[in-house]
Amino acid sequence: MATPQLPRERMNTLALIVLAANQLIIAIDYNIVYVALPSLASDLHFTSASVQWVVSAYALAFGGFLLLGGRAADLLARRAVLLTALGLYAAGSLLGGLAPSQPLLIAARVVQGLGGALLFPVTLALINAIFPEGAARNRALTVWSGAGAAGGAIGALLGGLLTSSLGWRSTFFVVVPFALAVGLLALPALADTRKHTRTSPRGASRAWSQYDIPGSATATLGSLSLVFALVEGPQQGWSSPVTLTAFVIAALSLALFLRIEARAAHPLMPLTMFRNRNLTTGALLTGVHFAGFGGQFFLVTTWLQGVHGFTAVQAGLAFVPLSLAIVVGTSLGGRLVARIGAQRTAFTGLIAGTAAMGALALLLRADQAYVMVLLPLSLLSGLGMGTAWTAQWVIASTGVPAEQQGVASGVASTSQQVGGSIGLAVLIAVSAAVTHGVAGPVQAEVVTTGLRWAFASAALLLAGGAVIALLASRRPVGSTLVPAAIPVPAPAGTPAPVAAGADEGDAGSVTAR
Repeated sequence: MATPQLPRERMNTLALIVLAANQLIIAIDYNIVYVALPSLASDLHFTSASVQWVVSAYALAFGGFLLLGGRAADLLARRAVLLTALGLYAAGSLLGGLAPSQPLLIAARVVQGLGGALLFPVTLALINAIFPEGAARNRALTVWSGAGAAGGAIGALLGGLLTSSLGWRSTFFVVVPFALAVGLLALPALADTRKHTRTSPRGASRAWSQYDIPGSATATLGSLSLVFALVEGPQQGWSSPVTLTAFVIAALSLALFLRIEARAAHPLMPLTMFRNRNLTTGALLTGVHFAGFGGQFFLVTTWLQGVHGFTAVQAGLAFVPLSLAIVVGTSLGGRLVARIGAQRTAFTGLIAGTAAMGALALLLRADQAYVMVLLPLSLLSGLGMGTAWTAQWVIASTGVPAEQQGVASGVASTSQQVGGSIGLAVLIAVSAAVTHGVAGPVQAEVVTTGLRWAFASAALLLAGGAVIALLASRRPVGSTLVPAAIPVPAPAGTPAPVAAGADEGDAGSVTAR
């Protein structure tokens, strides 16, 4: 009886490798550009203010189009969406490497962001469709999370090495062959997606004819405006006409979007989804998680390069322990989910992060060596970040119907992007309030003081997330996301079992609707 399942298990394992590789691409592309910014800015004559758009253009496109990406993953064949996203990544990276001017480089980052907005939700939707709720999905999400954490380490280190040896353009070019290779591997790995598609071509055409165009337009405009306001606020000023106008447009657009969704026959984001408390909790946690943890990369970079004068390679090497701790944390999170439940696991990770950020706020000094305080507390922060990361995606995907997994992933990842933008804006504003106008010999100590206040703010954000997770863990036993009789997850990469009696269209097989 076990023999017929082996091909499916092997295909599921190969599919997971491909999907983890896609997350690796997203993480590498997100991190690799940071250490290249000074060289890039010098070569293309960016100012200290305008170079932020190299990062912000990506964040704007990524965050603004996530809901559309999630809906595309529900309406189209998911392998086709994934291949399109990889093509956008490759094209944007090639254009970025060849860009002779600021506008073309920023345009390339927009194309990369669009690729990410498609790739992130479709990858999550495929994992949630292939692997049934319980141990199999928990293991898959652990592998996927670990790939993202590894991408952070690889991106930071590779960015430093490539920038120092081959120049900043190589940080773009390196993504091209990687994206193409993963796309080629996806062809056989996800080959049976079309065979098991529940929606026929005729049905897919009818689905697109019912597509919620007004909802799509208002959601995209609202998301773009909100991310733009959060990105530009620290630079333009929170009371500037540009920032206030963007906030007003965002508020009006999102209010109109909710009104449209409440009345639409085929809404882009069915509001009934939020009756699932797991999705609501998961979306809140992803937002708070990235608001508190995401800003540490900016803060640590400022301390390493701004206070201690680390080179690009040295900064990249300094981030490796943090990134490896995140990898270990994602594996630990998968095991804890099986033992104590996803909500309690998220609480544990967020409390660890709160402790690490709080300790940095109390102990960090300008004249300290990296290994004395920052290194050990970065390890604690990384463990907490990885542990909570795995748990929150388990929470967000639980109980969501298969046909809504794409848009549910888009909702949770949009919350992550908006939360990260809000968190970074808050941390920059707090730090800048201390360091504004300071120069001279005391600058390093004052900058460090500003960073300490920012770490304290991050600790408060993570403490708020821990409260959300704690309240969620007090639900009745039936909703605590601990699947019955689940063993401790096997090591990453172990083939996921298929539920007994699953048929060809079951969630345990490779499907991409």
